[in-house]
Amino acid sequence: MAKLSLADDHALLRNGLAQLIQSLGHTVLFEVNNGKELTQKINAGELPDIVLMDINMPEMDGFQATQWLKQQYPDIKVLALSMYDNETAIIRMLKCGARGYILKDAEPAELKWAIEDVMNRGFHYSDLVSGKLMHAINKMEDENGNLKNLVPLNERETDFLKYACTELTYKEIAEKMFLSPRTIDGYRDALFEKLNVKTRVGLVMYAIKNGIVRI
Repeated sequence: MAKLSLADDHALLRNGLAQLIQSLGHTVLFEVNNGKELTQKINAGELPDIVLMDINMPEMDGFQATQWLKQQYPDIKVLALSMYDNETAIIRMLKCGARGYILKDAEPAELKWAIEDVMNRGFHYSDLVSGKLMHAINKMEDENGNLKNLVPLNERETDFLKYACTELTYKEIAEKMFLSPRTIDGYRDALFEKLNVKTRVGLVMYAIKNGIVRI
């Protein structure tokens, strides 16, 4: 029997998932809407064996939350549960510390298998993950391959990038982030260099391609 926690901002799906997990004989310690709530619960002393982690969540997404767990509580295993089946999202989650990756439309038997794998072996590599990894490895020599685009961003850079994908002006972004316009200009210029783009459109394209924002 494993102790699990669920991080997903879709309440209906999360509640159904919790019932499924309990029917498999496991315990659901708690459910949260986003990564920030997860960190608060974990810091309060409720330590699960496994966190089922969605990627797209408000305030603190699955990439950030998984990385935080890896740094703060490395014994807690993350199993990514997402609608995304693109190799960039999969590889990015694995790089952040996830021990496995399954799709939300997977059969209950695969979830059962994934939980058992993570508990017994420490990881779960499905056919989906293996296939996407092999495809990415085969593209590593291609300068336009997605692996080339996996640039680590800190939390503030990620927040700025998400705001850059809206219709807000840079001045309005500065107000939202409680920073000066000069500081925002610094974030923009730093990301231009780090991501090898020259315009705000380039920032948006990077964010969409790498699953940082949804359209």
